[in-house]
Amino acid sequence: MSEKISSIARNTSYFTLALVIQKIISLAYFTIYARVLGPADLGQYYFAISITSIFSIFIDFGLGNVITREVAKHPTKASSLFSNALSIKLIFSVITIIGLIVWTQAWQYNGITRDLIYIAALVMIFDNFTNTCYAILRGFHNLKFESIASVGFQFIVLVFSLFVIGFGLDIRWLMMSLVTASLVNLGYSAYIVRKNRQIRFSFTWDTILIKQVLLIALPFAVYAIFQRFYTFFDSILLFKFAGPEAVGLYQIPFKIIVAIQFLPMAFTASLYPALSAYWHNNREQLSITFERAINYSLIIGIPIMIGTIAMADQIVLLFKEGFTSAAWPLQISMMAVPFMFLSYPIGSLLNACDRQKRNTINIAIVAIGSALLNLYLIPRFGVIGACITTVITSIALIILGWVVVPSIITIRTKKIALMLVRIIGAGSIMGLSAFALKNIFHPIGTIISASVVYAVSLYFFKGFTKEDITSIMISFRKKV
Repeated sequence: MSEKISSIARNTSYFTLALVIQKIISLAYFTIYARVLGPADLGQYYFAISITSIFSIFIDFGLGNVITREVAKHPTKASSLFSNALSIKLIFSVITIIGLIVWTQAWQYNGITRDLIYIAALVMIFDNFTNTCYAILRGFHNLKFESIASVGFQFIVLVFSLFVIGFGLDIRWLMMSLVTASLVNLGYSAYIVRKNRQIRFSFTWDTILIKQVLLIALPFAVYAIFQRFYTFFDSILLFKFAGPEAVGLYQIPFKIIVAIQFLPMAFTASLYPALSAYWHNNREQLSITFERAINYSLIIGIPIMIGTIAMADQIVLLFKEGFTSAAWPLQISMMAVPFMFLSYPIGSLLNACDRQKRNTINIAIVAIGSALLNLYLIPRFGVIGACITTVITSIALIILGWVVVPSIITIRTKKIALMLVRIIGAGSIMGLSAFALKNIFHPIGTIISASVVYAVSLYFFKGFTKEDITSIMISFRKKV
């Protein structure tokens, strides 16, 4: 048992470190893209990625999750699951590409946009087969190679992009940087699976097994479809109703939010195993751990929201002068951050306590609501409409999850409310200091100074103590 716990700890460390480095590199080349391309070209680039990100789920169809789960339960079936999954994905890839071509032709996108979509489709295909390889390794509790590859992928994109920009090549060659990285990643993943698990990259067709796999995959596919539409449909509507420049402006808050989400993602990676164990053997500790997770999500999320709102006009200047009008969308979008952070512990609690179906229902409701709100708001308000939708749906997702929580554990609402008041108080002091200092210091200096002010203020308001920090660390280290 200790060996298994050690393996989980190593995997969590690999994944967390890789996630941090990956987000840093990704944000770095996004900033370069924004400064070089400007809003309109940046919008076309990410519109193509949004389209293919939605279509890609029809290739994967939730198979990655199924393969990982089934390999973990039946390691001897890994080779058969792998080769049959590749066959399914090959057929789904052909169908999806045909659908993507029909979609692209029907909407009559201009030459550059159409080319970008078709190039991004190559990334979509390569990545789906790559994910199948890593799903096998995850089934054997090995995240090391996937973590290395995720960083390597971003590094290749960054280097190739600098090469393209240095030689003055057009935006289609920037998209080719993703193709190059994806192709290298596919080759690497296939090599690792063969070397590490002696499983060859091959295609077989077992009708009975494929039917079983697709049936198991269906709930995962439904969840993924709703999740992808929820994430990317707004960019597609913006492109249709407001044009590529609006999509480019919208990418500023979108990418910043995606970048900072590694904080709750990394935290949840450690939280989920503890919640799962406590659900079965210690309900009191389950309540305590969840309450602390909520508190720490608020402690991190609220100051990020307040600080970014206070410094938005300076933050957008880091990209390019053409993005100054992204300040207001950034301020609005950041209001969703605390709710997004809260969704991680709430979603983890539901999954850990056998309420995963409720999570699927919740994301379906939110995705449909998001689509309807965007259809109404984007034609009227453009980027602002998309940002308002993000805030509303983030709140809705929390409400839908929170109403289930009391049926699982006992919640001390008053204690959480008191903590919220303390955090808002400390965050407000931090926000005022950031607003006062932003025209005096460099943005990095302002962020550091404001962070110190927040930490001191929160400690003064008794938002955390030394004993509190020690206790939460022990709760995750102890054997449960």
